[in-house]
Amino acid sequence: MNFLNEVTHRYPDAVSFAPGRPYDGFFDTEDVFTYLRRYLDHLAAEGATPEQVRSALFQYGPTAGQIRELVADSLRKDEGIDVPPASVVVTVGCQEAMFLAVRALISGPDDVLLVSSPCYVGITGAARLLDVEVRAVEENEKGFDCADLEAALLAERARGRRPRAFYVIPDHSNPSGTTMPLPARLELLDMAERHDILILEDSPYRMVSPGEQLPTLKSLDRGRRVVHLGSYSKTLFPGTRVGFVVADQPVVDDAGNTGLLADELARIKSMLTVNTSPVSQAVTAGMLLSVDGRTSELNTRTAAYYGDAMRVTLRELERCFPEDERSALGISWNEPGGGFFLAVTVPFRADNAALERSAEDFGVIWTPMSYFYPQGGGESSLRLSVSYLSHAEIADGVERLARFVRAQAPRRLPAPSDTAPSTDY
Repeated sequence: MNFLNEVTHRYPDAVSFAPGRPYDGFFDTEDVFTYLRRYLDHLAAEGATPEQVRSALFQYGPTAGQIRELVADSLRKDEGIDVPPASVVVTVGCQEAMFLAVRALISGPDDVLLVSSPCYVGITGAARLLDVEVRAVEENEKGFDCADLEAALLAERARGRRPRAFYVIPDHSNPSGTTMPLPARLELLDMAERHDILILEDSPYRMVSPGEQLPTLKSLDRGRRVVHLGSYSKTLFPGTRVGFVVADQPVVDDAGNTGLLADELARIKSMLTVNTSPVSQAVTAGMLLSVDGRTSELNTRTAAYYGDAMRVTLRELERCFPEDERSALGISWNEPGGGFFLAVTVPFRADNAALERSAEDFGVIWTPMSYFYPQGGGESSLRLSVSYLSHAEIADGVERLARFVRAQAPRRLPAPSDTAPSTDY
């Protein structure tokens, strides 16, 4: 990631498909003050004294968060996730939610975290910092397969290891863009019950994707097998740095008292970040209140924009790589129905050296997919992010990418025949 940032800085005129961040055109500076006032007015209307309102903004606040009721209300209305506010912990982005969950669930020397691979680097980074062993469960051409997860579970147990949790992004995943079908979701929940493991469900792209979404794993969860990780970075704006984790699993502490996993996460958080910024929580709360908790309403325009951006990218790939040329070049790509990312398979090693040549000689930046394989893989594929660019920039960037791919692809000989020319092409 440091190398990717360095390349982006060195070639500022390049079209960059690397950053997976929201499009800047949706943000208005004045909105921050509007939403902040909306929350403060809400507190006053609920009976808070001026001193209590001031304290809610300027003091540390509760470790588990001061807007848990609003988050729980939003999850119920947006996602059909019906949990008590006590099971919610408001975090510093989803990255802290991952860290807390991994730290709480995987602490023994024989514990192991399973991850769907390719996988978001944030979870593997958190595991590395916590010295947690990671076992990758490779996706196949159709995406995640429960049979592969079960095989990995059994293999780890045969080694004397204890798989505790499985991390997955079921919807429009980062980096591959794949979405888990409904039958696979139900099978995964059944498998988690049978094998006594938890599922860490990361779900940042649903509200910013067009069309009706499949139900979250957590909304389908009847056995409290799913720890739901969330963030408002994509649905509201990244600068809030507000995320959350839903952890309604019952746990028993050392004294024999029964509580929620959320309580344990809050205890760990108190030693890590103390609390999530009350100002950020206040702005987030104001945005939620402005739409009665339905972030889907805030994202009607953004979801349409990102859906169009994905369609423009796929259209430009088809235009720049005609069908009869794709097999000759050895290039292909998937067609996600939402989210920010898609994966492109190329006929060469898409490593840092190739990325640097692409940026310097062709003015286009992408992300090597190999970054996202914790146990190796993805050497001949790259990730394109479509979220941060205008449609005109996407068209320009794909044209640059096409020129790079043709220049980088190995020269191929035509199939031998009596009439075929003997020259390379």
